[in-house]
Amino acid sequence: MNAVPALQTAPTLDELESLFVNNPDLDEIRAHLSKFNPIKTMGMARMEIRHSAILAWLLTPQETHGLGDKFLKAFISEALRGHHAAMQPSALKVSQADMMDTEVRREWKHIDILLMSPANKWVFVIENKFDSGQHTNQLTRYLELVRLTFDQDDFSHIRGIFLSLWDEEPNDDRYAPINYGSICEILEQQVVSGRHPLTAEVETFVNHYLEVIREAADMSEEQKALEQLAKQLYRDHRRVLDFIIEHGKATDFSFACDTVFGEELEYGDIAEVERKGFVFNHSDASHISFLPQTWYEALGEDEFYWHGCENWWMGFPVIMWVQLTVDADGTSGKIRLFSEVGPISDHDFRRDLINAIQDTTEKNGRLRIGFQRGAADEGRRYSKMFKKNSFSLDDIHDQDKIANTIKKALKDFRPEIDAIAAVLPKFASHGKYEPNEE
Repeated sequence: MNAVPALQTAPTLDELESLFVNNPDLDEIRAHLSKFNPIKTMGMARMEIRHSAILAWLLTPQETHGLGDKFLKAFISEALRGHHAAMQPSALKVSQADMMDTEVRREWKHIDILLMSPANKWVFVIENKFDSGQHTNQLTRYLELVRLTFDQDDFSHIRGIFLSLWDEEPNDDRYAPINYGSICEILEQQVVSGRHPLTAEVETFVNHYLEVIREAADMSEEQKALEQLAKQLYRDHRRVLDFIIEHGKATDFSFACDTVFGEELEYGDIAEVERKGFVFNHSDASHISFLPQTWYEALGEDEFYWHGCENWWMGFPVIMWVQLTVDADGTSGKIRLFSEVGPISDHDFRRDLINAIQDTTEKNGRLRIGFQRGAADEGRRYSKMFKKNSFSLDDIHDQDKIANTIKKALKDFRPEIDAIAAVLPKFASHGKYEPNEE
């Protein structure tokens, strides 16, 4: 357990008033934190079974949302797009079908969501993993159960869909993978855009649900903007906030990060972990973000900047972070190691960078690098690239276990870090010299 740093001198009254009295930045953060969201208020934001219930409602064509079968077809076709093209039905066929007859069952024989369209003779088995992991042979057993239960003359095509919060590969390759980020994009296209006008009540609920998913999947633009505001607030009032933090509650995760990366790190500091350098960006109660030093140097260190990434993480086109997530039991959890290509304005550069990183798997098939389908498409902004990046923790309050798991994650992903480092130098020339350059 880490020793607590020496106490700082108490801030002056003027410093305290400057932070807490009529501070518009602090008021904006307070307003966000106090914003009413019924899903969060009822403690349902991380409950997998509640997400399944909301999705089952959206997927039911006859329900009160007013979307008919539009969300249903968009969800299925997005999952099937590019997955085992020889299998039926295809994404194209689903997108063109009439699925208004679809029956939706929840928790039928322990299957999260079961979709049946008698007119098309289709059955879809949806396994939803929000925070939990896959069980041995679970996916295979569900498909076999459905095959044995339903007459093939009535339902000639049975397909599995594996829904996860992060880009996780299903244990059975007959399941088409899709993540919650895609649900965000579908709902934004169909609801937020106004393409399919809904009642005010339904639109409000869907927007509350979108807020929950965006934050869980690190896709919230509002959240990212507030994080930048919080960083500026910290820079302006660092003495006061450091005093509050020092005397306030520190998390076991933050103590563990101190053990792994070192204490009192500032932006740009280099931390050495298992003989590898990492350039520190930011940390909080459940995240720590950084760049491998090899990536930082390959991209020209602070010599360049990239249009579109000015306010994103460290301002580079890529980032890496460690995140602690808590399981439903409140005791166990996971350490997840993420890396992402960010919102680069130059689409050609972003596409080429993603393709070059993905191509590293052609030389080494064991690399756990894989982007979601369509990651390089124009309009995409955030594209995660690590697979099988979750490491289980049986006790999220054990600082030593957290620290050792973080070290294990960074050590296990050295081949991926090194492979990406070898790709990046040829992209450094895309950086710009002057921030005001058009």
